[in-house]
Amino acid sequence: MSNLNFIDKSTRPLIAILRGVTENDVLDVSKVLIEEGISIIEVPLNSPNALRSIEYLVETFGDRYLVGAGTVTNVEEVDAVISTGAKLIVTPNFNAAVVERASRAGCVCLPGVVTPTEAFAALAAGAHGLKLFPVTQMGFENFKALMSVLPKGTACFPVGGISAEEATMAPYLTAGAAGFGIGSSLYTAGLSTQELRKRAQEIVSTFDRLCKAY
Repeated sequence: MSNLNFIDKSTRPLIAILRGVTENDVLDVSKVLIEEGISIIEVPLNSPNALRSIEYLVETFGDRYLVGAGTVTNVEEVDAVISTGAKLIVTPNFNAAVVERASRAGCVCLPGVVTPTEAFAALAAGAHGLKLFPVTQMGFENFKALMSVLPKGTACFPVGGISAEEATMAPYLTAGAAGFGIGSSLYTAGLSTQELRKRAQEIVSTFDRLCKAY
């Protein structure tokens, strides 16, 4: 089983990627997701007024849930996220300085990696887990091979192309994935509350069913 000491044992290891969310919508969107069982919330920094949205999340949910930023690419952005009080930093790539700065600040850091070299370097720099991105480029066989050489318990989160369809989750779970980051199949800007809730329910249902099976 993957080492998920950075989240509460009752927390489902699904990361909601709210790309494009606005500061006016972020709390309502996050409330729906939390109600449906997805309580790790990431606001990519290339979303409108992302830091303000993250501040709202920290103020409202930060004492109970893991919330923070995605698409963090340099140490200046790390510092800006830290200033909000957020405790989650997710990156699209591996940058040692970013991982080290986030880790020293007490933030959970999940850097994006594709190759074994990147993966081991990220762990050495202090990453709490790994974001396998884009996992569609990596492919299942390469993911399985990587899992076979990583330190036991490394928490890996495939990202890219994950949806409520069992076929997008099942192979990775059987190979040892800890959870998933889920973007456009869960949230897109302007999505209705009803559709968001439906998507969240379907994704959670599939994930829970597969976890019981494997």
